[in-house]
Amino acid sequence: QVQLVESGGGLVQPGGSLRLSCEASKILFSNYRMGWYRQAPEKQRELVATITSRHSTIYQDSVKGRFTISRDNTQNTVFLQMNNLKPEDTAVYVCRAESEVILGHEYWGQGTQVTVSS
Repeated sequence: QVQLVESGGGLVQPGGSLRLSCEASKILFSNYRMGWYRQAPEKQRELVATITSRHSTIYQDSVKGRFTISRDNTQNTVFLQMNNLKPEDTAVYVCRAESEVILGHEYWGQGTQVTVSS
């Protein structure tokens, strides 16, 4: 069974940093575009950043210059380095794997909570 397991969330003060990880199992990781999404209370899920198999990246405007997405295909893991965190970054962060070979083939993780508060 395919699994995406996120880790690294927690409580951090404004201006602080966190590094999220998402480890995938039972997929050919190098064939998937990986992404981080987030959902805050009372809000819709939104894209944070994605990275293709060729390491091409896309970021939401509000996180550009603060967040960095990366991947390690040898570890089947995608990372999200988050710096200069703001209270509005508070949300559940969820990992997504989208096949670059089979249209519409995707998997989602369970999410990890990130809370930015003083």
